[in-house]
Amino acid sequence: MPERIPLEPPIILPLNEGINRPLWSVMIPVYNCSEFIPDAILSVLNQDPGEEFLQIEVVDDASTDMDIEAMVLQLGNGRVTYFRQNQNVGSLRNFETCINRAKGHYIHLLHGDDRIKPGFYKEIENLFEMFPQAGAAFSNWDFINADGTLIKQETRRADSPCIIENCLQRLSHGQLMQYVCMVVKRTVYEDLGAFYGVIYGEDWEMWARIASKYPIAYTPLSLAEYRTHYNSISGHSFLSGRNISDLKKVFISIGNLLPVEERKKANLTVRKNYAFWAIEAARFMWLRTKKKSVVYIQVYELLKLYPDIRLLMRSFNMIFWIWKIDLLQKARKLKKTISH
Repeated sequence: MPERIPLEPPIILPLNEGINRPLWSVMIPVYNCSEFIPDAILSVLNQDPGEEFLQIEVVDDASTDMDIEAMVLQLGNGRVTYFRQNQNVGSLRNFETCINRAKGHYIHLLHGDDRIKPGFYKEIENLFEMFPQAGAAFSNWDFINADGTLIKQETRRADSPCIIENCLQRLSHGQLMQYVCMVVKRTVYEDLGAFYGVIYGEDWEMWARIASKYPIAYTPLSLAEYRTHYNSISGHSFLSGRNISDLKKVFISIGNLLPVEERKKANLTVRKNYAFWAIEAARFMWLRTKKKSVVYIQVYELLKLYPDIRLLMRSFNMIFWIWKIDLLQKARKLKKTISH
C-alpha cells in the first residue's frame, strides 16, 4: 500500500486523447464532514452550466459519520457522481485521487466543508481567457465559521484582475490563497505532480511550486468561503502542534525554489510572519474550543520557530488573558453553587 504522506509529488497521468472532456472538474474531497457537505454541493449546483461543461464528483475517504453516498445521490439527483476509497488513505492521497479522476481542463478542489459564491466559475473562466498563459487562477475569499457566519474578508491582493507579480517571492513570505478559491489547469498537475510531504501547508508548497513555473491570475472579487472549525484538517493540526513541524518542511521546500541568495532572508521573514499570525490563530482556537493546551502547544512551538522578545511578550499577555478569563468563569460557577 502506498504511504499516506508521499515523499515526492505523486505523478498525475494525462488523459487519453480523443475522450470527451468538460471544461471544468469540481472535485469534492470529503472525510467525516457530513454536516457541511450539502453547503458545498449546493453552492456548485446553484451555478451549474450542465454536465457537458462541468464535472461534479464527491471523493469520499471512507467516511464513517454517515452514508455519504446516499446524501450525494439525494442532493445531486444524479448530477453529482460519487467515489469512495476502499479504505481511509489520508488527505493527500484523496486529493491525488481527485486530480486523477478529474476529466476537465480546469480543476477545482472544493473541500467538503467549504463553499463558493455565485459567479465563481464564470469569473475564473474569464481570468483564464484574459490571461491564457496562467497555470492557475484564484479569487479573493471570505472566512466563515462552522455556522456559515462571516468572520472576515481576506485582504485583497490587487484592485483589479491581474497576474500576481513576483508570486513565488510573495509566497516565500506568506500564504496568498486557499484551496477553496484556487483553480489549477490539469496540465499543470500533470507537469508538476500532486500534493506531498506534509498534511499541513501542502497547498502552500503546491502553489509555490506552480508559481515557480507558471503565472498565477487573480480577481479581487470575493467569490469563495473558507470555513474555519476545530474539526478540520487544519484544526486538528493546530490542536496537536503538528502545523509547526510541517511548516518547517514547507518553508525549506519553498526556499529551495528561490535563488540561493534570497533563501536566508525569505526563511527568516516567513517564520516571523507565520509565528505572529499563528499566535492570533491559537487565541481564536481557544475561544472556539476552550482547550488551553492548544495555546500552550502553539506558544512552545512558535517560540522555537521564531525566538523573539515581541512574540514572547504577546504570548505571555495572551496566556495571562486566558488564565484571567478562566478564573473569572470558575469564580462565577462557584458563586452559583454556593448561592444554591
